[in-house]
Amino acid sequence: MANVLIFYISLLLILPCVESCLTPKYLYVPVSRTIPAGYKVTTVNVADCDVKSLHLTLTDQSFTINTNGEIVALTRVYVPARGRTFSVLAQDDSGPENEMEVHLVYSPLQGKVLSDQRFLKRSKRRWSPPPFNLLENDPGPYPKQIEEIVSDSAAKHRVYYTISGPGVDSHPVGVFSLDPNSGMLIVHRAIDREEFPVFTLTTRVFDKGTKQETDLPLDIQVLIDDVNDNTPEFSSPLQFTVLEHSKAGTVVGKVNATDRDKKGTLHVKIKYTLLTGLDLFAINPETGAITTVTNTLDREIKDKYLVTVKIKDFDGAVQGLERTGTATITLGDINDNPPTFTKASYEASVKENESEKLILRIPVEDKDLINTPNWISKFVITKGNENGNFRIDTDPKTNEGLLYVTKALDHEQSKNVKLEVMARNEAELSNTQARWQSIPVDLTVTDVDEGPEFSAPTIRFTVKENTPNGTLIGRYTAVDPETKSSNDIKYYKVTDPASWINVDRNTGELRVANTIDRESQFVQDGVYNITMKAVDASSKTGTGTVIIQVEDVNDNIPTVPTSELAICEKEGALGSVVIVAEDKDQSPLSSPFTFSLPPDSDDKWSVTRINATAATLAHTKDLPRGLYKVPVVIKDLQGHGGIQTATVRICQCRNGVCLAEDRSVSLGGLALLAMLLPLALLLLLCLLLVFFCVTKRDKLEFEDTGDSGGVLLKSNTEGKGDEVDSSLITVPTIGVDQITKGSVKDVNAGWPGIKSTSTLGGQSVHGNGINKSCVDMQQFYSSQYDQYDQYGTQQFGGQFGQLGSQVLNSGFDSRHLVQDSAFLHTWQTNGRYLHQKLGYLGTEEDGRYADDIIHAYGFEGVGSAAGSVGCCSDFGDNDNLDFLNTLGPKFKTLADVCTKT
Repeated sequence: MANVLIFYISLLLILPCVESCLTPKYLYVPVSRTIPAGYKVTTVNVADCDVKSLHLTLTDQSFTINTNGEIVALTRVYVPARGRTFSVLAQDDSGPENEMEVHLVYSPLQGKVLSDQRFLKRSKRRWSPPPFNLLENDPGPYPKQIEEIVSDSAAKHRVYYTISGPGVDSHPVGVFSLDPNSGMLIVHRAIDREEFPVFTLTTRVFDKGTKQETDLPLDIQVLIDDVNDNTPEFSSPLQFTVLEHSKAGTVVGKVNATDRDKKGTLHVKIKYTLLTGLDLFAINPETGAITTVTNTLDREIKDKYLVTVKIKDFDGAVQGLERTGTATITLGDINDNPPTFTKASYEASVKENESEKLILRIPVEDKDLINTPNWISKFVITKGNENGNFRIDTDPKTNEGLLYVTKALDHEQSKNVKLEVMARNEAELSNTQARWQSIPVDLTVTDVDEGPEFSAPTIRFTVKENTPNGTLIGRYTAVDPETKSSNDIKYYKVTDPASWINVDRNTGELRVANTIDRESQFVQDGVYNITMKAVDASSKTGTGTVIIQVEDVNDNIPTVPTSELAICEKEGALGSVVIVAEDKDQSPLSSPFTFSLPPDSDDKWSVTRINATAATLAHTKDLPRGLYKVPVVIKDLQGHGGIQTATVRICQCRNGVCLAEDRSVSLGGLALLAMLLPLALLLLLCLLLVFFCVTKRDKLEFEDTGDSGGVLLKSNTEGKGDEVDSSLITVPTIGVDQITKGSVKDVNAGWPGIKSTSTLGGQSVHGNGINKSCVDMQQFYSSQYDQYDQYGTQQFGGQFGQLGSQVLNSGFDSRHLVQDSAFLHTWQTNGRYLHQKLGYLGTEEDGRYADDIIHAYGFEGVGSAAGSVGCCSDFGDNDNLDFLNTLGPKFKTLADVCTKT
């Protein structure tokens, strides 16, 4: 080892500085296995360099270099058995960048030297020193031992080691392993630095007996050293554009390339080279910027160039890896070619009086890029268009010039027109000595037979409004342009919106036809227009416009709006409102206005002008709420005016609006309809009630034939009854006393076994002897009496004889009732009869009437005003009528139902 060290030292002294300011080109430095942070590794000789402009850099970031050439370790560095290599790069103003390779060679002798320098200080952690370095893609053989990891606790314990982390038990699994007994770290396969640049492994040590850790866990870093195994690649498309005729040195574009190897090393230092196109382009070897070397690039000759670019790492050294690519350089267009005409001059003809008509196409050629501002033509008429009779456009498809006549020409005034047309581009000319071109255009105006022409296209007359009808305004005449004569020309109105003017057909005189009103809607800014037409003998026409300037006269007085003005009532204060007047006349025939009250005003109001058109109207006394018509005298500046009535409402307000007005405003058409609809429904209901009542009365009203004379009376039957001959019915004579004291059975004895069908109050009643099925006689009498009480005696009329006979004589024919004129001749007699009878019945026993009143009466339908009769009881021999006392007092009024005789 001593001989090896002497060899290295001799080599350092012998190697001279040949061409570079860094000497030697390769430097070998013996070091120990671990270099502590702050240790000065070596000093590089920079004596031959320009110290003022010198810039030194290192490719290994674990070290730094001072300006005097000293290389110092920044961190703790591990040197593997095969050594460690990095480069020193130097750049000064005296020449190109220089490089020196520094090889750190492991030497056991250096351990003592480093200890003597006291840089290696024992740390508290009692483990072997990390990290370890492995060369990427090492060919092997595998497995390969790296280094032993030994804990100081092995001196006191029988220990074993474990390891974990990426490369052991996590991705990528199986790269490393650790001998548990010796602590030897082993690698099992090659590693790609671009995929795994570093591995951090965790090592633990345990006592074999107790299985307890004997030292703290240790994190070990395995650094993968880079080798130049990646070829540089282009990182962006090789497509560039540069304008034609650019100056030499103009940047075309920049070639971008990348290398996957370790940053900061020569493995990624790329050198750029052009292999073709060197006569036109150049490339910066360090930045990859492509520039032009000539200003003769012409797009119209060649618009695209293909050049080959080579990129090579290791700064282009022989051992570097390279790649080539083809760059496409396209020349951009500039406007270095003006448009050129295909002919030296052009001729065309145009008819007089024609307008907006294409008369000529002018083609041009341009070498610049099509459909760009450098190619698109723009034509200008530089001479001959002083009157604006022409315009020239560009056809967007063919790039031709389109010459139009826009204003009619007159053959009699000019038979020939000479124009000059220039062709330009939208873009200005650039980098050329050429100029815009112009050509002459000769136009011939051909003659046509024309219609008459008015003396001027428009004529103006001033007329005061309200001018009397028939007043002459003026004359508007025309002449034939060919003969310059007005003979045989007729004049007509084309438009006259308000029919204010009459035109004399032969002379063209204009007269007032109707009252001219300056305030009319047909007058705009005091101007009223009519259009006239002149027609010659050949029916050709010419038109003109008559402008009538209407002068104002003071024919309007100031007025105020007719709408209500609201004065909001305020407690303890008098209100006011602003009235605004308007006058349709113009100044000075209108505002400023004067406001005053009539001489006969009642001193309840006052008026004060606040500006030219408005005044304040205020009440001077407390006035009740309501609507007031206040006369106000308003006059214009000329004193022309009169009394105007201002409608003012004094009211309670909410937000400045009268409450009543607010409510009225809220009622729309639908609200009014909703209010009227209930009234209409109520009216319809009343009509229906009247109809039903009249109909019901017609059904229940019976004809009162007066004294029946003891014959059968018609009942209000719902169907046609059997006609009975009155001579066949024998009417017994029964006295009042007999009926009062006797029983109902005795009264009924005169008509034994008679079947009866009767209509009582709209209900049909049937009787056939004695019917035991109906026992509720009290309910029957009570219901009959209630119905009588409801409708009254006037409605029942002569039905009482029928009803009373049915109550007292349930067995006889109820359809034809026989009344004895001896006791039914008046209403009073029947009333006294019933009262006497009822008093007698009240003294009888309960069983007196049981056999006499049970009779059945059928129900003939619904709708009767009297309701159903129900059923009757069968009276027995018992004369006791006490049950009548339980029927209530209303039953006594049945006496009023007797038919008047």
